[in-house]
Amino acid sequence: MHKGLGEMQARLKDIDCVIEIHDARIPFSGRDTQFRTFIQLRPHILLLNKADLADSKKSQVLNIEEKLKEQGVDTVFFTDLRQFEKSNLLRKEILPLVKELTDSRPRYNREGLNEYTAMVIGVPNVGKSTFINAVRWANLNRKGKAVSVGDKAGVTRHVSNKIRVDNSPPVYIIDTPGILTPKVPDIENGMRLGLCSCVPDHLVGEENLADYLLYWLNKRENFSYVDYFKLDGPVDNAMVFLTKVAVNNQKVLRVRDVATNQIERKPDLQAAALIVLRAFRSGELGRVLLDDDM
Repeated sequence: MHKGLGEMQARLKDIDCVIEIHDARIPFSGRDTQFRTFIQLRPHILLLNKADLADSKKSQVLNIEEKLKEQGVDTVFFTDLRQFEKSNLLRKEILPLVKELTDSRPRYNREGLNEYTAMVIGVPNVGKSTFINAVRWANLNRKGKAVSVGDKAGVTRHVSNKIRVDNSPPVYIIDTPGILTPKVPDIENGMRLGLCSCVPDHLVGEENLADYLLYWLNKRENFSYVDYFKLDGPVDNAMVFLTKVAVNNQKVLRVRDVATNQIERKPDLQAAALIVLRAFRSGELGRVLLDDDM
């Protein structure tokens, strides 16, 4: 990430606008203070992606926008880039706004150029590559993937070459690796990043993430998991919860007892935790705003 940040800074002189993409479920957690350099020096657009998975009550949205303004972020869009075919946002709003914001400020060494270049930045696995492929399709009608897309953090490793996403006038986008803050401020911040796949699961531990999710849901009296996992009622013990999920989904480990040399069947808690995380990340447990207390 440090190397990627250095590459991004080296390319900044060739950039007209910065498009930051973040997860709408955690609009504040994980937004790197190092990005402020980019935001201050160039026009800035923030896309809060995966909005279809986030609690989008009007009061919540207004509260998020107000807090972001206090942080110097004035231009915010809530997006679901996986459904880009159904939206004119990329064609009629995002790219025209890139051009408008660029033309409204001095372009320094890029003055007079009849082209625009935007850099896409953000934490890992929030949809940066999806955005580039989507905006390219929306404006050039090219459905192939210009950049690789994955559902795990760390797919993009280096700052890319310029990718053309529009022709009239030419607009280019530069993809960048996901950058996390060097120091996560607290455990809850880190767990929220983990739940949204901004950190690889194995670094936090699937069972730890499921444990935090259960705590977060129970604290807000959100018992959607009870019906989804066919439980008798709310559970406040993660071990009990994961055991029930494992049994109900027939996730069992065959373990040999060293003392008796007998094969025992035990619930596979890690497999159960993965089932829980997949359900949360796909929206099966409802739309949430993990940063509702920030």
